[in-house]
Amino acid sequence: MNPIRNILVCVTQQKTCERLIREAITLKGENEGELHVIHVAKNEWKFLDNAKEGEALEYLFKVSKSIGAKLSVLKSDDIVNSIVNYINDNEINCVVLGKSKEAHKENKFIKMLENNVKDVDICIVS
Repeated sequence: MNPIRNILVCVTQQKTCERLIREAITLKGENEGELHVIHVAKNEWKFLDNAKEGEALEYLFKVSKSIGAKLSVLKSDDIVNSIVNYINDNEINCVVLGKSKEAHKENKFIKMLENNVKDVDICIVS
């Protein structure tokens, strides 16, 4: 496992994703580096029109800010490629993801991510 310096937390528009951010804090420990939080929405998703989802992202923004993490919300139809580009642009060496309720979708996403990044640890949080 690489020394953890820069951690990326991938979140959805749910308040429960706070647990992923908290796990990233634990993983980072006293190591230098940065915490990043990202949410990638497909172009057709109208997440800001949905009060519940907008409220959840605002909540995650506040949680991220309180620990000094940068929250980025990106719009893209290629979610994996957007995350890979973010990983490369920000020298991320650890990605924190939540475990999906639908195992087959999770495995496909994780495999696609693993196939497109090198020397990056992927931590799946239940």
